[in-house]
Amino acid sequence: MMLFTEVRGLPVTVPDRAGPLGTVTCLTVDVASGAVSHVRLRGGRFRGETVLPWDAVRAIGPEGVRAGSADAVGTAPPCHDLLDRRVLTEAGTEQGTVLDVAFDTGTGRLLALFTTRGEVPADRLLGLGDHAAVVRTG
Repeated sequence: MMLFTEVRGLPVTVPDRAGPLGTVTCLTVDVASGAVSHVRLRGGRFRGETVLPWDAVRAIGPEGVRAGSADAVGTAPPCHDLLDRRVLTEAGTEQGTVLDVAFDTGTGRLLALFTTRGEVPADRLLGLGDHAAVVRTG
C-alpha cells in the first residue's frame, strides 16, 4: 500500500535510459474500475505533461516508479486530480475534501480516500469531475 502524496515528485525511470523520464505530478484514476489508470509525469523544464499507462509500470516504491520502456510514455489526456478535490454525496451533501488516497502498488486498485471528514472506502467512489468527487452514502 502507498499514498498518492508519497508518489508525487518521485522519479520515473526505465532500464534502458540513464536518467529519469521525469517526475510524477499525479495519478489518474479510472472511477469505473476503481484503480489508477495512468501515472502523470513532467519531464525537463520546458516539457509538457505526459502519461505512463498503469500496465507499463513495473515497480513503484519510495525510491521511484520504474517503467518497462520509454516507448509507453504518451501524450497526457485531460484528467481530474483526486487530491484536494471536494467530496459530495450523490445527493449533493458536502463530505469534506480529499487529503490523500491509499492504493495497492501491485494492482493500482484504490483502497481508501482520506478526507477532512474521515476515511471513505474506495468502493464508494462514484464519479470524479471538474467540481467534485462524488461518493455513495454509507
